[in-house]
Amino acid sequence: MPGIDLDRKWDAYGLTTAHILYGMPDHPSLLQSYVWQDYDLAPEFPELRRFLDFWQRELEGPLRSVTVAHKLLIRSGEYRAVATELRLH
Repeated sequence: MPGIDLDRKWDAYGLTTAHILYGMPDHPSLLQSYVWQDYDLAPEFPELRRFLDFWQRELEGPLRSVTVAHKLLIRSGEYRAVATELRLH
């Protein structure tokens, strides 16, 4: 996974997907859909909050709804300690 280091994986980071519905500035009765995806930390979601703050500050389309899905990268059942180490010359 490029762009994310192992320490972040262990700190409960996961793949976060947000489905965003927003209003069209010129046509208020129409809604557009946008999908945002990044590695983020649940349940605070600092990366998603930073993106949504940017959206509200810089873009004209008002947010109508945000649906979030989050999947941990490494779960406890996927980690196994190494019991043996073999070295070959």
